[in-house]
Amino acid sequence: MGAGSTSTGEFREHVEVIRSELKRIGKSESEFTISKRVYVAIDDDEERAKARLSSWFGAHYGKADLAAHVSVWGSVAKCTEGIQEVVNSGAEMLMFNPVFDHMDHLEKLRYQVIPELSYTLL
Repeated sequence: MGAGSTSTGEFREHVEVIRSELKRIGKSESEFTISKRVYVAIDDDEERAKARLSSWFGAHYGKADLAAHVSVWGSVAKCTEGIQEVVNSGAEMLMFNPVFDHMDHLEKLRYQVIPELSYTLL
């Protein structure tokens, strides 16, 4: 599972290392599921979403600025785009971590975001 404290770009680099090492030791990629934790805040008011994420990261990790580095936030469309980028970077399984308004986020993820993602079923 890719650390939630890494950006999508960093995650992409880590996936490349994992795939290279699997090849080096003679293991098939199909024997290893690559996953990523995604902090998410779905809100049409992007500044409010970012502020709430920053507040949460500051309270829980003492690093408010980490939110902008590792999270996906904004409208349903913007979050779908950000999550699609994580999938395109090599994530085969995602663990969504909404840090507030949990049930609202889960419903939006289930009914509005996930159906729009493009991925290959193994």
